[in-house]
Amino acid sequence: MKDNTDLAEKANLQPGSANKIDIENMIFNIRGQQVMLDRDLARLYNVETKVLNQAVKRNLERFPDRFRFQLTETETDKLVTNCDRLIVLRHSTVCPYVFTEQGVAMLSSVLRSQTAAEVSVQIMDAFVAMRHFIVSNADVFQRLAIVEQNQLTIFAHQTETDNKLNEVFNRLEAGIHVPSQGIFFDGQIFDAYTFVCNLVRMAKKSIILFDNYIDDTVLLMLDKRKSEVTAHIYTKKITPQLRSDINRHNAQYEPITVEEFANAHDRFFCIDNDVYHIGASLKDLGKKWFAFSKMEITTDVLSQKVRET
Repeated sequence: MKDNTDLAEKANLQPGSANKIDIENMIFNIRGQQVMLDRDLARLYNVETKVLNQAVKRNLERFPDRFRFQLTETETDKLVTNCDRLIVLRHSTVCPYVFTEQGVAMLSSVLRSQTAAEVSVQIMDAFVAMRHFIVSNADVFQRLAIVEQNQLTIFAHQTETDNKLNEVFNRLEAGIHVPSQGIFFDGQIFDAYTFVCNLVRMAKKSIILFDNYIDDTVLLMLDKRKSEVTAHIYTKKITPQLRSDINRHNAQYEPITVEEFANAHDRFFCIDNDVYHIGASLKDLGKKWFAFSKMEITTDVLSQKVRET
């Protein structure tokens, strides 16, 4: 069961006065026990906190740990966080002591005053009322604990999912792994298509394609590039139909420039400054065997050769 420190409200007690409701609000659940703070008991008994603790020290044999114990700094901070009226404890250099029900009963015999005797009766009644409250609402507390546990489980699952997604995104940002060479056999249409699309997604600045036989499917593949990446195609001949497809494409999507260039026989796919030799036209990927390989030559070299032509 959760600590019921959230039940504590500002008491606004006058010295020597005590009412049942205020006392119940002074009872906290700490270390699985119902306890009261030394400062609250001192106010109820109309004595200073120091006087109360001195009386206890003179009779320590009557107050074993199950009657009285000192809070840790963590427990004190938690108490202050959940109870506004205890904000003064945040500035104290000494952690407070708390008394269990048996400890409170023993206090009345140590203080030996009429006020202590009268207030002790009310405190005992408050402890009993609090126990009855907890027992009567045990089912509610159990359900709240289950709800809290479920929320923690959901949160942990969500955190795990977020971490996995972040890992995926980080890997994507780091670059998709593409083999430097390989062969696709006939029928591997989707595998070959995925290979080329991954190359397109890798581009950060520019894509240049040398391919004498292109159609609208090649334009669609290049559309998988990032928005800031430029695309340029060199092809042997731009037919009226191809020109029409290019114009329609560029009217709706990021423009792809296409230029006639008859000096290239093989297919070259330039991703930024990396050059891949592709053994088949992009529109025919996977229809027949073809090989690909990453070349040592750079895109700058090919571009310079084009300008010299």
